[in-house]
Amino acid sequence: MTGAERAEFRRLANGLKPIFQIGKEGVGENLIKSVDEALDKRELIKLAVLETSALSLKDASSMLAQAVQAEIIQSIGRKFVLYRKKPEEK
Repeated sequence: MTGAERAEFRRLANGLKPIFQIGKEGVGENLIKSVDEALDKRELIKLAVLETSALSLKDASSMLAQAVQAEIIQSIGRKFVLYRKKPEEK
Protein backbone atom coordinates (compact mmCIF):
# COMPACT_ATOMS: atom_id res chain seq x y z
CA MET A 1 0.00 0.00 0.00
CA THR A 2 1.38 3.39 -0.95
CA GLY A 3 1.58 6.37 1.37
CA ALA A 4 -1.05 8.20 -0.67
CA GLU A 5 -3.48 5.29 -0.35
CA ARG A 6 -2.87 5.08 3.39
CA ALA A 7 -3.45 8.84 3.73
CA GLU A 8 -6.74 8.54 1.83
CA PHE A 9 -7.91 5.71 4.11
CA ARG A 10 -6.95 7.78 7.19
CA ARG A 11 -9.02 10.65 5.80
CA LEU A 12 -12.00 8.36 5.21
CA ALA A 13 -11.68 6.80 8.67
CA ASN A 14 -11.67 10.20 10.37
CA GLY A 15 -15.47 10.37 10.42
CA LEU A 16 -16.02 6.75 11.42
CA LYS A 17 -17.14 5.70 14.87
CA PRO A 18 -15.78 2.51 16.45
CA ILE A 19 -18.10 -0.40 15.68
CA PHE A 20 -16.34 -2.88 17.99
CA GLN A 21 -14.78 -2.57 21.42
CA ILE A 22 -12.09 -4.81 22.83
CA GLY A 23 -12.53 -5.21 26.57
CA LYS A 24 -11.43 -7.58 29.30
CA GLU A 25 -12.30 -10.61 27.12
CA GLY A 26 -9.58 -9.62 24.66
CA VAL A 27 -9.54 -10.87 21.08
CA GLY A 28 -11.72 -13.98 20.97
CA GLU A 29 -13.26 -16.11 18.25
CA ASN A 30 -16.56 -14.20 18.27
CA LEU A 31 -14.81 -10.85 17.84
CA ILE A 32 -12.62 -12.21 15.04
CA LYS A 33 -15.66 -13.60 13.22
CA SER A 34 -17.61 -10.33 13.62
CA VAL A 35 -14.69 -8.18 12.46
CA ASP A 36 -14.12 -10.51 9.49
CA GLU A 37 -17.77 -10.14 8.43
CA ALA A 38 -17.69 -6.35 8.90
CA LEU A 39 -14.57 -6.06 6.73
CA ASP A 40 -16.28 -8.10 4.00
CA LYS A 41 -19.06 -5.51 3.92
CA ARG A 42 -17.26 -2.23 4.65
CA GLU A 43 -13.53 -2.66 3.92
CA LEU A 44 -12.63 0.05 6.45
CA ILE A 45 -13.61 -0.15 10.14
CA LYS A 46 -12.64 1.56 13.37
CA LEU A 47 -12.28 -0.28 16.68
CA ALA A 48 -11.64 0.80 20.26
CA VAL A 49 -9.62 -0.83 23.03
CA LEU A 50 -11.24 -0.20 26.41
CA GLU A 51 -9.20 0.65 29.49
CA THR A 52 -10.42 -2.60 31.08
CA SER A 53 -8.67 -4.63 28.39
CA ALA A 54 -5.60 -6.60 29.40
CA LEU A 55 -4.21 -5.98 25.90
CA SER A 56 -2.43 -2.84 24.80
CA LEU A 57 -3.58 -1.03 21.66
CA LYS A 58 -0.57 -2.35 19.74
CA ASP A 59 -1.11 -5.96 20.86
CA ALA A 60 -4.86 -5.94 20.21
CA SER A 61 -4.57 -4.31 16.78
CA SER A 62 -1.77 -6.58 15.58
CA MET A 63 -3.49 -9.76 16.85
CA LEU A 64 -6.77 -8.83 15.21
CA ALA A 65 -5.20 -7.64 11.95
CA GLN A 66 -3.28 -10.89 11.65
CA ALA A 67 -6.35 -13.00 12.47
CA VAL A 68 -8.52 -11.37 9.77
CA GLN A 69 -5.68 -10.70 7.31
CA ALA A 70 -6.19 -6.93 7.34
CA GLU A 71 -3.89 -3.92 7.42
CA ILE A 72 -3.65 -1.50 10.31
CA ILE A 73 -4.16 1.93 8.78
CA GLN A 74 -3.93 4.07 11.87
CA SER A 75 -3.66 3.86 15.68
CA ILE A 76 -4.47 6.87 17.82
CA GLY A 77 -5.11 6.88 21.55
CA ARG A 78 -7.20 3.79 22.23
CA LYS A 79 -8.63 3.47 18.70
CA PHE A 80 -7.35 1.86 15.54
CA VAL A 81 -8.50 1.43 11.94
CA LEU A 82 -8.36 -1.78 9.90
CA TYR A 83 -8.62 -2.13 6.12
CA ARG A 84 -9.09 -5.17 3.94
CA LYS A 85 -10.10 -5.09 0.29
CA LYS A 86 -13.52 -6.59 -0.37
CA PRO A 87 -13.47 -9.97 -2.04
CA GLU A 88 -14.69 -9.76 -5.61
CA GLU A 89 -18.24 -10.98 -6.05
CA LYS A 90 -18.77 -13.92 -8.37
